[in-house]
Amino acid sequence: MKNKNGEKPQAWRFKRYYIYISITVLTLVLPWITVNGNHFFLLSFDKLKLHLAFVQFDMQELYLMPFLLMFMFLGIFGITVLGGRVFCGWICPQTIFRVIYRDMIETKLLGLRSRIKNKQKEPDMSKAKNKAKKVIAVSLWVGLALLASSNFLWFFVPPEDFFSYLSDFSNHWTLFGTVLSITVFLIYDIIFLKEDYCIYVCPYSRIQSVLYDEHTVMALYNIHRGGNIYNSNKEKQFTSQKDIQVQEPHAECTTCESCVTVCPTHIDIRKGLQLECINCLECVDACTTVMGKLGKPSLVTWSSDFEVIEQKGKTHYFRAKVVGYMLVLVGIIFALVFMSSTKENMLLNINKETRLYSTKLLPDGKVRVDNAYEFLLQNTQNEKMKFYFEVVAPKGMEGKIKIAKPSKPFTAVPNIKKKKIVVLRTTEVLVKDDRKDTVIPITIRAFAIGHEKEIVVFRHSTFVFPKTDILKKAK
Repeated sequence: MKNKNGEKPQAWRFKRYYIYISITVLTLVLPWITVNGNHFFLLSFDKLKLHLAFVQFDMQELYLMPFLLMFMFLGIFGITVLGGRVFCGWICPQTIFRVIYRDMIETKLLGLRSRIKNKQKEPDMSKAKNKAKKVIAVSLWVGLALLASSNFLWFFVPPEDFFSYLSDFSNHWTLFGTVLSITVFLIYDIIFLKEDYCIYVCPYSRIQSVLYDEHTVMALYNIHRGGNIYNSNKEKQFTSQKDIQVQEPHAECTTCESCVTVCPTHIDIRKGLQLECINCLECVDACTTVMGKLGKPSLVTWSSDFEVIEQKGKTHYFRAKVVGYMLVLVGIIFALVFMSSTKENMLLNINKETRLYSTKLLPDGKVRVDNAYEFLLQNTQNEKMKFYFEVVAPKGMEGKIKIAKPSKPFTAVPNIKKKKIVVLRTTEVLVKDDRKDTVIPITIRAFAIGHEKEIVVFRHSTFVFPKTDILKKAK
C-alpha cells in the first residue's frame, strides 16, 4: 500500500522474517559442514575438543573460550548502545520461536488467531474446533522443539555422533535427558510463558536501561506530532482523537490502537520508553500503514530520543561509546586470530625423572651418562601418525647428546595421550667441573614423520652432567 505521496511503507516485519529464516537455516546447516573433519564451532566435552572456524583445538587450548564469550557479550552490549534492544526483536531465539509458533502455526497455518496484526487477542478456547487446532499446534511445536533442542546440542555433540549415541540409550542416557529437558523447557516457554520470559525472566531487559543514551535508536512515538496520550504519571488521558485535539489541536494520532494490538509484548509505545519493548518495529509498520492512508508519515519511528523527543538534531551513530565498543571487538578478533594461528599441532609435556642421571663405564674406557624423562604426547590430528624427537644442544655440544630410547619412531593415534620413557645419552665429556653437577639447557624438537615442517613443537628441558669425581668413580 502506498501513501498519497507515492511512498511505500517500510515493512520491517518482512525484513525480520528474512533474517529469521537466514539465522534458522544457518543454525541448522552449520553443524553438518566440516572441513578436514573440523566444524565451524564445536565444544565437545565428550572428546575434549574445541573446533573454531574449522580448526581443531585441544582442551588445553580453551583459553580461546573467554575471548569468544567476551566478543559475544560485548557485541550484544554494543548493539544495545547503538540500536536498543534490537537483539531481542531480530536475533534472539525466544523471539524467533514465538513468531514461528504464534504467527506461522497458530495464525497462518491453522487460523487459530484471526490475524497477525492482532497479538493481544487470545484464541477463544471454548470452541471445540479451536481446541482441536490447539492440540495440532502444540503437537507441531513439540516436534519443532525436539528439532531445536537437538540442533542446540549439535554444537556440543556433532551430528555424526549424536544419532549413534541416541541409538545407545544405556551408555548415553545423559544425552537423552538433556534433549528431553530442553524440549520440555521450550514447550513451556513458547506455549505457556510466552513474552513473559522477555519481560520478567530475561535479565537483558534490566541491563539495557543502563546502556541506553539519548542517541540510542529505538521505536519511538513522536509526541510533538501525535500528541500526549499519557500524562507524566504514565496514566492514559485520552481515548479518541477529538479528546486529544481539545488540548492539542495539532495532534495527529487517530487513537486507532493499531500500534498497541500488534505489539507482541503487550505495551503501548505511546507511553514512552519501556523495558518491555524489544525493538521488533511492529508498531512502526502498523502506524506507517494507518498514517500512509492519510498521506502522512508514521508517528512511530525507529530513531533516537535526541532526534524525535528532544528534537536537538540528527542522531549521532558513531559516537565515542560506540567507537569504543567497535575498537574493543576488533581487538578481541585480532587476539583470537593471533592465538589460533599460534596453535600447536601436537601436545607434548616433558617431565624429568627424579634420579638426575646414571653412569656406566664402557669397554673403550669412556663413561656413558644417561638422563631419563617421561614424555606425554598427544596427536591432535585426525589420523594416525608416527612421531620422533631430536635434541638441540647448546653451541659447542651439537651432536654430543643423543636419543638412546626410543631407538625408532613410534605411532600415536588421534586424541589419545601416549606416555614414552625417553633416555638421552652422551659418552663425551661435556663439562669439567670438580665441585658440582652441571645443568645443561637443551631443546627437544618433536615432529611427525613426513610432516616435519607443519607438525612440530619445541620444548625446553635440561640435561644434567655429573661432576668430575662421579666420572672418576665410574671408572
